[in-house]
Amino acid sequence: MLGKGQVERVRADLRAHEVGVVVVDAALTPVQQRNLETAWGAKVIDRTGLILDIFGARARTREGSLQVELAHLEYQRSRLVRSWTHLERQRGGFGFLGGPGETQIEADRRLIGDRITRLRLELEDVRRTRGLHRGARKRVPYPVVALVGYTNAGKSTLFNALTGAAVMAEDQLFATLDPTMRGIVLPSGRHIILSDTVGFISELPTELVAAFRATLEEVAEADVLLHVRDVAHPDAAAQTADVRAVLNRMAKDGTLDETWQDRTVEVLNKADLLGGVAAVVQGDAVAVSALTGEGLDRLRDVIDGRLGAQMEVLDVDISVADGAKLAWAYRHGEVLERADDETHVHLRLRLSAADRARFMQG
Repeated sequence: MLGKGQVERVRADLRAHEVGVVVVDAALTPVQQRNLETAWGAKVIDRTGLILDIFGARARTREGSLQVELAHLEYQRSRLVRSWTHLERQRGGFGFLGGPGETQIEADRRLIGDRITRLRLELEDVRRTRGLHRGARKRVPYPVVALVGYTNAGKSTLFNALTGAAVMAEDQLFATLDPTMRGIVLPSGRHIILSDTVGFISELPTELVAAFRATLEEVAEADVLLHVRDVAHPDAAAQTADVRAVLNRMAKDGTLDETWQDRTVEVLNKADLLGGVAAVVQGDAVAVSALTGEGLDRLRDVIDGRLGAQMEVLDVDISVADGAKLAWAYRHGEVLERADDETHVHLRLRLSAADRARFMQG
């Protein structure tokens, strides 16, 4: 990866500044990592190891912890090469069978493999539980709007601004690892569920792509995706391309519907850093400042409009004595017109296809 002269020059710089840890912005093989540590006399961490450490520090729920541990073990298993002398020791064979037994490296690999198997089973239980929760939400049902975007784009700050929640929102990478959901009411009176998700990053380690599949499933189930972009970031275009690449990959492997782009609203966050919402205009994208609240009313209206476009308009008559059905209509649909007489309430109602079927059956 590095020439001998470059390694020597870096070693001189490290010693001059008494550096104890070196982070390499690339994926290192186990042998490369060992050789650099030997040459530089310092701990060497590659890009994957650093991201895993950050994820480990951020995980809060059991699901997040399981996912991080699984990713760590997958990473560590690849590090089990003949890099340390203690891994060459052998354990004796069993009784009369004789034989050399297994080396320490084989034992460690077997133990990690057993733990990985158990973690995957536990994560499958988590996925099933999340599936049950999604099923319950579909029966309610409220539309789901998911926030997606590059890490540190301001998704959690926007989530808090829209919901009034107090989700952790910090100026740091991967402040959110565990999906958070809150119910809110849009200007039309429509109830929705807003979901905050883990941030994307370029060159995401393959161990994390697999391990965090359960987290990204919330995106796949969403009726509307809000692609939150840090419009003030110098690499905003590259970050946008990275997020779209991950979503396209999810669509290709069947995790995400291929029509995800038709359900996506581009949200240009941090407009306050560029002079305000009026100064940020990019096609149909909605400019906002989650910090100041500017532009949030328009964003709510746009979400309302997207959801309304997916709904059907019908005229219904509800008996004045059927208060439960009338309440259901207001709770699950958008009432466009209302007229009352002595026996019935006449509504022009906008409902999703699924709600229309439930309403007609009920």
